[in-house]
Amino acid sequence: MKKQNLLRMDNVGIVVESLDETISFFLELGLELEGRSMIEGEWAGRVTGLGNQSVEIAMMVTPDGNSRLELSKFINPKVIEDHRNAPVNALGYLRVMFAVADLDDTLNRLYKHGAQLVEEVVDYQNIYKLCYIRGPEGILIGLAEKIENNKD
Repeated sequence: MKKQNLLRMDNVGIVVESLDETISFFLELGLELEGRSMIEGEWAGRVTGLGNQSVEIAMMVTPDGNSRLELSKFINPKVIEDHRNAPVNALGYLRVMFAVADLDDTLNRLYKHGAQLVEEVVDYQNIYKLCYIRGPEGILIGLAEKIENNKD
């Protein structure tokens, strides 16, 4: 039997223009700011392939400590592509899905931070209430609440 080398998924990275606005949004969602720092120099470029780079990052962590978002603001080199408003059927990485305890409350709080519902909240087979929202800078985020009568 082959030994499993994969330990966990460490984080998902999202490139943004405004770290402050995006941090505020994800704090409201319920993530915690684990740290914020500058990543600079040619050593970082050897990982990313971008050469001598300068990036400010913020690491956000879920309350259980198991999942993270790495928010990055590139200072050098400048951002060259923008996929934030791609539709849900676009190729590549697209969205992050969060489980929430109260979808209606979460939406009401996030609307105050500029979130926009993509279409509508739906009931998936009386198991989950689901929706997609556009968060700061058009980031696509999925939200799911397990419907109470199906909680064990």
